[in-house]
Amino acid sequence: AAFFGAVAPGNPVVDSFEAELRGVLGFLRRLGGAGEAKPQQHDLHRRGANTLFNIWIKYKPRLPEWYYNEKLLKVGDSLTQIKEYKLALLQCYGRYLQQFISGNLDDIIDDVHRFKSTFFPNGFRDKNAALTFRALQERNVCIYQMVCSSDRYLQNQESLQTCLNVLSSLRLNMQVALPQENLCWLIYNGTIHIYTICRHLMMRGQSAKVLEYLLWASICMESSIPLLSVHYLTWRATLYTAVSQCYFDCQAGIHGEIFARRGLIKIDELKQLENNSSSLENSETKKIFREATLKMSVMIFKRAVYESRRKPKSCFRPKLRVSLKEAQNLPWPRTTTERLLTEMFDGAAAQFLAILEALSDSSRHVLRPAPPVPDEIEIRDVISELFFAGLEILSGNSIKKQKVLVRSAELHFTREKGVSGDAAVKFIKLAFSYEEWDVFDSAIEFVVNFLQAQDDPTWKKAEMELKLLTLMQPLLFPRKFKHGFSISGNNTKEARTPHSSEKKEMCRSECCSGSLKHGEPSHDLMILATTVFSCVSTSMQNIQPDKEILVDVVMFLWQKCKTGLQRIQTSGSDYLKYIHKYKAYQWVRVLWIINEVIQKSSIADTNVVMLAEITLHLTAILENVADS
Repeated sequence: AAFFGAVAPGNPVVDSFEAELRGVLGFLRRLGGAGEAKPQQHDLHRRGANTLFNIWIKYKPRLPEWYYNEKLLKVGDSLTQIKEYKLALLQCYGRYLQQFISGNLDDIIDDVHRFKSTFFPNGFRDKNAALTFRALQERNVCIYQMVCSSDRYLQNQESLQTCLNVLSSLRLNMQVALPQENLCWLIYNGTIHIYTICRHLMMRGQSAKVLEYLLWASICMESSIPLLSVHYLTWRATLYTAVSQCYFDCQAGIHGEIFARRGLIKIDELKQLENNSSSLENSETKKIFREATLKMSVMIFKRAVYESRRKPKSCFRPKLRVSLKEAQNLPWPRTTTERLLTEMFDGAAAQFLAILEALSDSSRHVLRPAPPVPDEIEIRDVISELFFAGLEILSGNSIKKQKVLVRSAELHFTREKGVSGDAAVKFIKLAFSYEEWDVFDSAIEFVVNFLQAQDDPTWKKAEMELKLLTLMQPLLFPRKFKHGFSISGNNTKEARTPHSSEKKEMCRSECCSGSLKHGEPSHDLMILATTVFSCVSTSMQNIQPDKEILVDVVMFLWQKCKTGLQRIQTSGSDYLKYIHKYKAYQWVRVLWIINEVIQKSSIADTNVVMLAEITLHLTAILENVADS
């Protein structure tokens, strides 16, 4: 290329190189969206990978090293954008790093001195240092994405260990880059990658293993002077909140509150510096500080609301419990919990968000209701008061259409009085989980009416989930409706369940109490099975019910189905006679529905043993019926 002059557009070697790269990238991009049959797609993908390999080999001796290396990383970035992570790792980032080490890079992630001498022999002021840092970081991102592609629920121990190795490698890369102020962009991007991986692992119950990495990301944001500005405060507060959430997940709530209070001090320090350096504070800056402060306050409230009510073990003073039914007609704040909410938060939206976080527990499942842990009188009182306050806010304020995440690590701050639709749905799920049936029965009608009035199909997912909860309720807890809280206008009032509902519930209770004919599934169970089938039969994958709810519904149906199937299988060789006599064919239908739901949804890889057992049972029954 140097023979033809400057390495720039117009140089025939450069133009040819760029044209061939554009061609192969365009081919791979079109291939990703074409959706051909798999064998053909694999052949075409292999052709594209071989073409890219030949381009690198062909032009390496013809181009200057600096230009060639820059292109390796730029093409790698383009490949990651179209989710060609393996190709980007092997053909771009890996190829760039081969100039430093030919062996396994993971062997040196625990040795900082060897890491420096291997990848930065000329020091950090070398012109290629920034490219090397970038290649190392993007290599880790590609490895993580490849793990997610093959095992997105991280069920294999090997996948989990690979993610932890990636976190260690990212931390080492940031540790070496941290003293270099001009590499602050690398630190910022590194914290984003660490947070993304850690949140994924937290959802898989690995909070104890990722805590140290989230702490590291938070400290990095504080240690880089350019990242201490107000512009990055929202992200820093998100990291603080994730650390606190991690502590709560590890049953170390006191450390979560302490870290949140520490974060509040850091935010206040920055606010003081901002006030001293500038006499004018614009509305955007005020909003950033309000949002960051809210995130920390929510995490403080998450523990304080319970601890403030605990009695010392040595204290036996009597406690006067407030009757929530008697407090309904009192003005807000009516209870100790509502008074604490009023003191700590301004506006119904912030208060409702604090209630959701105080009730959230990563160890709880929506469809596995259970009392609070620890099961203490004071804790039960606080939980009841939180639901009592949440129902009042929900009934006294309109639901907003915006969809916002209610996990405190990703809060959306708003000063409006309205409660977001997602927050309202989350509240109902929590009420089901804690067996707060009065709140559940009162709130669900109000929220379902809102969801049914929306035209946006994305709200159908929430509607499906609430429908499944409603159908599961009488099956899990066959009972008559008690006195509940009903919503009328802007007030929460005690009301009896309508007579028609009493009849319906009595019928449900009878159906679940064993008054059915021998071998026949209950009517409610059949409705649940057909409903969950219709939920996953939609062509839109993104509006299917939440995976956790789907898994629990399928597990419930399967446990019920096993009993009916055992009767069929113990009936001897005369399958057809037994099935028709006792209408046991309904159990076969339920079994078929369970199998179809697993196949049509994304839960097949969550419990492969159950899937195999269901398939074998269905196959055996159909074969025996055919032979009868």
